[in-house]
Amino acid sequence: MPLAGIRVIDFSRVLAGPLVGQTLGDLGADVVKIERPGLGDDTRIWGPPWRDVDDGEGGTEQEATYYSSLNRNKRSIVLDLKEADDIAFAQRLARTGDIVIDNYKPGFAATLGLDHASLAADRPDIITASITAYGAETAAADLPGYDLVAQAMGGPMHLTGEADGRALRVGVPIVDMMTGMNATIGVLAALHERNVTGIGRHIEVSLFDTALASTLNHQTATLMGGSNPGRNGNRHASIAPYESYRVADGEMIIAAANQKLFAGLCRALDRLDLLDDPRFADNTLRRGNVLELNAELERTLVTRTRDEWVALLRANDVPCGPINSIPEAIAWGEEMHADPIVTDGDGYRSIRSPIRVDGHARTTARRPPRMGEHSAEIRAELD
Repeated sequence: MPLAGIRVIDFSRVLAGPLVGQTLGDLGADVVKIERPGLGDDTRIWGPPWRDVDDGEGGTEQEATYYSSLNRNKRSIVLDLKEADDIAFAQRLARTGDIVIDNYKPGFAATLGLDHASLAADRPDIITASITAYGAETAAADLPGYDLVAQAMGGPMHLTGEADGRALRVGVPIVDMMTGMNATIGVLAALHERNVTGIGRHIEVSLFDTALASTLNHQTATLMGGSNPGRNGNRHASIAPYESYRVADGEMIIAAANQKLFAGLCRALDRLDLLDDPRFADNTLRRGNVLELNAELERTLVTRTRDEWVALLRANDVPCGPINSIPEAIAWGEEMHADPIVTDGDGYRSIRSPIRVDGHARTTARRPPRMGEHSAEIRAELD
């Protein structure tokens, strides 16, 4: 794998930081996860749902499936960072890494001697990455943060939900996920630079910065278009037709995002009259007359089932699909031979990494570790 031989020391917990470690582990890095005695990662108890895991002593114990989603391809060691001996060991361990990850409150890593300046004094090539809530140098640096708060404070929640309904969080922890992805990109960029210069970097990504940056076209609409974007439900703010539509047996998604696709939609629906309708001549007009357009489309769409329309639309190269549940999405991936599930010898099952290397998906080399499962092994390596 591309990161074989790279070592990652991960002091982070919960989601964004552990996702960085898991992504690097999926790409072949040796990832050492540091956990607190008796507690471990917070997500170990974020259940239900739960799964039975080997307790290492011939029995089983329950562990939240949430933890399982973020911690494959890692080894775990327990360190008490309130104890001087374990702090000293953590410093030694960190200096064996190429990449060190944390999501401590700003300034705390320095009190442990685990900040970039302390580690780079002996290892100028070391790369450190910090996940923060609002940025280490801002006036809000000391405020705590979680994905839910960042979605609210950074804008995505204001944009999510029906136009006349409450603001809603996105159904997945999207800010945490994007923060982890952004941090991974930063780390890999620093790793590339280190190959040229021999010098490491400190990468920082905040939840707030990520949330605000994720608003994309809505931010430019505000900054350059003078607008104050709000909620549109499944309707796109700038494109039509591009949303969910009622059909005979429920709803489906149609995304006819350009003139060619709109023409294909009209052919599939046998509604060529819509192509000649001056209200729908181009995207600007269609978006301006979206209620009238939707009424015309749904007048035809409700005459057939979702599966019938999916077949007809795809035959005309129109992007569309059902609104799948998670089991339905997994089943469709399997039906399409996308091999979405990876299973290891211990029966651990997860959705594989979306990154394919030379056409191959990474398998799970290591199931998510028990808390402290590799403590003796990692200590022996340093000794």
